[in-house]
Amino acid sequence: MSQPKQNIAKRSYSWFKKFQYNPDRDTPSDARNVLLVVVALIAAVTFQAGVNPPGGVWQEGKNAGRAIYASQPGAYYVFVVSNTMALSSCILVITSLTYRFPFHIEIWVATASMMVTYASAVFAVTPRKSVRYRYLLIIASVPFLMRCLGYFFKKYCMIEIENQIESQEEGDKRDGQAGLQV
Repeated sequence: MSQPKQNIAKRSYSWFKKFQYNPDRDTPSDARNVLLVVVALIAAVTFQAGVNPPGGVWQEGKNAGRAIYASQPGAYYVFVVSNTMALSSCILVITSLTYRFPFHIEIWVATASMMVTYASAVFAVTPRKSVRYRYLLIIASVPFLMRCLGYFFKKYCMIEIENQIESQEEGDKRDGQAGLQV
């Protein structure tokens, strides 16, 4: 009886493995194209969710034009923060994957304009008391800051590793020269 379960587990694992990135089978260009499609889809969904928040907006009264979902401040705050983080991460990936492509300057301008449009739409439908806007701006910059910190950390660590290797090589040379003099 355990044989069929093991066979099913093996079959599902191989099915999943078939769709994973394989450098022997997939080219970097194919991987970049897949990433661009997936990230563009996520960016479109998060942008739309920010412009038209879940539940819509109040049509009448003192809250007209404000998000209905904002009447639940905690849940709405989680939604806006998560949505903003997702959109800014997507924009970082899109701009990174299209760097030095034809029209990459235009892509940067378009994505920056999209972020400004997203921010103005979120600010327009969000009641002032629901969300602290400075936190949203910080959240939007987190993916970019993490990428920059990762870059500088990697650069610093590589310099330290190279210095350690050079000092070891110099020590080995001195040890070799000392052995020759004896």
